[in-house]
Amino acid sequence: MLAKRIIPCLDVKDGKTVKGINFENITDVGDPVALAALYAAQGADELVFLDITATHEKRKTMTELVRRVAHQVNIPFTVGGGIGSEEDVAALLDNGADKISVNTAAFRDPGLIGKLARSFGSQCVVLAVDTKMENGEWYVYLNGGRQATNARTLDWVKQAVDLGAGEILLTSMNNDGTKNGFALGITRAVSEAVHVPVIASGGAGTVQHFIDAFKEGKADAALAASIFHYKEIPIPELKKQIRAAGIVVR
Repeated sequence: MLAKRIIPCLDVKDGKTVKGINFENITDVGDPVALAALYAAQGADELVFLDITATHEKRKTMTELVRRVAHQVNIPFTVGGGIGSEEDVAALLDNGADKISVNTAAFRDPGLIGKLARSFGSQCVVLAVDTKMENGEWYVYLNGGRQATNARTLDWVKQAVDLGAGEILLTSMNNDGTKNGFALGITRAVSEAVHVPVIASGGAGTVQHFIDAFKEGKADAALAASIFHYKEIPIPELKKQIRAAGIVVR
């Protein structure tokens, strides 16, 4: 069994790390460069940087800030937000990203996934999916959770993996920022439906939530923001308790 991964997330807006609840009520929580350095030093397995308003504001991801963060970390570094072309990806990789995350642009033009996978390798292409449960079904949302679609989440992730996505970053909008735990049902369903790693995101508040994501949700990795930004659970302590629960973690 592959070791599970713990991944802090930097949601960035206007050059600052921010956090909200259910994708709303965004507040500033600090400098992304300093936080990245801290998490790498604490033993994070990877780092995700999401420019959360790039798509909505119709602009490119902040490559200069990505470069500054990359200089502070020696762990795999995924960047997303406003990516819509091979040129965008090349610029981010040149500035220190190891993987890129696509969401809205890939949904609007699924062929983009195949193009990126062919040019940079599937291992570089992470499909980010913002999903929300409505009337008992999980649907895909775009533009940082601002735009609903009629696409069922399971259908979209299967299509994207067939096209070349090498990893799924699955964020439950219902659970995001609540600290009530990950959305285990949809996480497990996605994990069982695809043959690529799945990152659970949205709702982490306790060590048990991570354990549940790995055991019940069958996730390969778990991503969180608030609990790390507010120093509620240090990464070394989190990993120690996860190992104590019998789970292999890096």
